[in-house]
Amino acid sequence: MPIEIRMLAYSATLCVLLAVPYTVGLILERGLPTVAGNREPFAAGTGWIGRSQRAHRNLVENLVPFAALLLSVVITNKLDPTTALAARLFFYARLAHAVVYLAGIPWLRTLAFALGVVAMAMLLIVLLG
Repeated sequence: MPIEIRMLAYSATLCVLLAVPYTVGLILERGLPTVAGNREPFAAGTGWIGRSQRAHRNLVENLVPFAALLLSVVITNKLDPTTALAARLFFYARLAHAVVYLAGIPWLRTLAFALGVVAMAMLLIVLLG
């Protein structure tokens, strides 16, 4: 399996796992019946729970274009050391983003986000090249 596909699978797994902390936090804070209900009205979480929700949502929003770019690279058979680096960079940047977002460290969060964008740009450059 190409490392690019492995990193996509890791990124998708991270996305799924990022829902766990805030779900558990909401259950502890509001109770299982509330969380399992229709959530109308349902205020966004605060503190670390809110940061966890936003980190998850941000990864969902970025995983879609990353996956599209990465799968385009695979389909067009343009795998090379740059695409392998880009895939690794995206995963580790997004992992760092999640950790520092939950910890509430804004500037490092922004840096990690930017590195994920750089990884996607690297894939686009390979595709267009």
